[in-house]
Amino acid sequence: MGITEKIKQNPQLKKFVLWTITPNRNPRPRWWVRCFLNPLKHKKGKGALIRRRSRIDVFPWNRFEIGTLTTIEDFCTVNNGSGDVILGDRVRIGIGSVIIGPVTMGNGSGLGQHVFVAGFNHGYEDGNINSSKQPLVIRPVIIEEEAHIGANSVVVAGVRIGKRSQIGAGSVVTKDIPPFSVAVGNPARVIKQYNHEKGLWEKV
Repeated sequence: MGITEKIKQNPQLKKFVLWTITPNRNPRPRWWVRCFLNPLKHKKGKGALIRRRSRIDVFPWNRFEIGTLTTIEDFCTVNNGSGDVILGDRVRIGIGSVIIGPVTMGNGSGLGQHVFVAGFNHGYEDGNINSSKQPLVIRPVIIEEEAHIGANSVVVAGVRIGKRSQIGAGSVVTKDIPPFSVAVGNPARVIKQYNHEKGLWEKV
């Protein structure tokens, strides 16, 4: 039996190990994890840039990978506590945006300013228990290559946004958006799609 399995099967040991990684009431990795463990565990591509005023709350038990020439701007928050966060090459995360895993963004995709993307919801099935104490409902978000999300938009758990699609500013994306589409509104709906034969965007 490996050391990880031993920790998982011993509740007291598991509680202690978790405490060494993150405080009980503050879901943020401790200083030693950020400085020494995470650089060994997570991958950062050549030329990738994370601005110093961003809050990168990533833990060693899930993946955090950013590709070549990817940029995370100031005042962003990235958290992989509930699932992997994988950002491809040349991805740009705009100022003040929030990404909570599991989230995958393809090469050349991007978020505008103050965009919120999360791959989970708080469970609330039992109306007698505070939702903060119920299991999370994990549903990964996938933003395909060269898709862009406008400023102040929200992308909810379980959504897939297709290749080269454009999401208008202030939209709330609650369902899948096909590739080569323009979607706007709350909830977001497709208003245009690209016609490859004619080489132009057509209203839907």
